Amino acid sequence: MKTVIFDLDGTLADTSGDLIAAANVCFRGLGLGALLDPAKDARTALRGGRAMLTLGFSRVDGFGEDDISGQYQVLLDAYAQDIDHHTVMYPGAMDAVEALKSRGYGVGIATNKPEGLAEELMRRLGVRDAFASLVGADTLSVKKPDPEHLFEAARRAGGNPALTCLVGDTATDRNTAKAAGVPSILVTFGPSGEDMAALQPEALLDRYEDLPEIVNLLMGASQSPLTGGQHRRTNGS
Repeated sequence: MKTVIFDLDGTLADTSGDLIAAANVCFRGLGLGALLDPAKDARTALRGGRAMLTLGFSRVDGFGEDDISGQYQVLLDAYAQDIDHHTVMYPGAMDAVEALKSRGYGVGIATNKPEGLAEELMRRLGVRDAFASLVGADTLSVKKPDPEHLFEAARRAGGNPALTCLVGDTATDRNTAKAAGVPSILVTFGPSGEDMAALQPEALLDRYEDLPEIVNLLMGASQSPLTGGQHRRTNGS
């Protein structure tokens, strides 16, 4: 079986608001106030907890790496308590997932979010059962950009790891797919969308309605993924 594996944060769902809120719990607990802005710092939020803590502490004096390490579990605990207050699936994401499944593709998730948090979030959003696999940051001894992380998500979805593609939103996703020797599709509607073309993925995705067609262009015509020029579907064109 061919599979389509999705990143989670910034790809399937905009999780930035709840991530920023969790980081600000840490900063408020230290008497620093809300150091991160939900709109201006959304890009950093989708890079993970340590990136948010690093950015926040860079805006005040007297804090360093020890504080980042010390607050990381505090952040995770705060996030787990309020994981879906602001988070929403991107428009059309689940329709695209169902369309891929109807065409015979297996679908799964490969995320660098801890597995337990990813599972809980997908359950609360009511979409966990739509995905045949979910591999998190701590599921294996490796995580993205190690290709084994992607391969395991494909295997658990019932697919051949050599016949998969990765839908993501960061250089990490691009590098994971490149290391795996499979195509990457990078979304342009997230906070870092304007940076995706420079990463030279096999395809750019402006809206989820076009994903099934892009996947077919990359993988449907043959038994091996294409590695040629960049595809882009915009406004149905």
